[in-house]
Amino acid sequence: MEPSKAERESFEVTPWEVRGRVDYRKLAETFGVKLLSESELKVIERHAGELHYLLRRGFFYAHRGLETILSCIEQKTRWALYTGRGPSADLHLGHIVPWMFAKWLCDKFGVELFFEMTDDEKFLIRDISLEDANRYAYDNALTLIALGFKPSQLHLIVDTEDIGYLYRIALRVAKCLTLSTVKHTFGFTDSMNVGAVFFPTLQISVAFLPTELYREKTPVLIPAGIDQDPYFRLARDLAEKLGYPKPSTIYCKFIPALTGEEKMSASRPETAIYVLDDETTVRRKIMNALTGGQPTRELQRRLGGNPENCVVYRYFLAYVDDDSLVCKIYRDCRQGSILCGECKQILFEHIVKLLRVLRENREKAKDRVWEYRLSTKFK
Repeated sequence: MEPSKAERESFEVTPWEVRGRVDYRKLAETFGVKLLSESELKVIERHAGELHYLLRRGFFYAHRGLETILSCIEQKTRWALYTGRGPSADLHLGHIVPWMFAKWLCDKFGVELFFEMTDDEKFLIRDISLEDANRYAYDNALTLIALGFKPSQLHLIVDTEDIGYLYRIALRVAKCLTLSTVKHTFGFTDSMNVGAVFFPTLQISVAFLPTELYREKTPVLIPAGIDQDPYFRLARDLAEKLGYPKPSTIYCKFIPALTGEEKMSASRPETAIYVLDDETTVRRKIMNALTGGQPTRELQRRLGGNPENCVVYRYFLAYVDDDSLVCKIYRDCRQGSILCGECKQILFEHIVKLLRVLRENREKAKDRVWEYRLSTKFK
């Protein structure tokens, strides 16, 4: 039976699940976030000298309170970046998109990134031991560092080891949050363990940590998937009451699964390209990816394809910064002058190049993680 129009148009986005085909404009309205405007992009471009391709192509598309950060940029006052990761063994290319953008912001604006590894949350929410969650935090940190961060740019926070930096802030946050608010915001039920209910106070606390460490009010900008908005909506509600600047957010769209679902899923290996996948596996996954091409070579040559409905083309948009190549892929697909297999081969070459660099840099970082630890720099 064909799905109804209501079923086709329905979707759900939470910090733990993305279901259905997301209408990003409607989601922005539902969450109450603002779409990035041309005037806001021009401010970034003027001061950075360019726009990151993820901004140019609309992957980062919505925000809360970005005007605060733009004001800091124009007035040359201090601000910082904050994002994070719930560490696991399943680190795929979708996870690193906000990290790549954060690296660009660090380079262009001379700001520092506070990065939270929430090994505590993984233990509380998932079926994973605390020891494994902590080990994954350090492994995931290798990929983060492999993107090219300098120790002066990146401050790595591992929750179970750096709780002393967060706990005093978390207590103040916790005292202002009611159980009813947390249950309503995150959908917790009475069967949820109390640790999971307390955890949001820690994710909120990192938004206020730079102010404490620098001993001056320091707004933060949080690049993240839009599914993380509930945490930071609460942080903005509490900030002024606690004497902190409201954190600002800038949200990206999801990287689709190779099979066409709206978001890569770490629980379904064939839907995602993992950082540690070997080249044979990457080739197989890309060659099996859903495309917007015609069912036969002849029809593709005659009618052309539909890149708007093509996962392969969306990966070009997300991971290839060469605008001329991306435009050529779009044009050739539309005109039928390129076949899906040829397009996939070009994407494979770009993805493999990215993964090779990451793997090489991960090896170089293995004995240097301590240089990036928050506790190494802030006593």
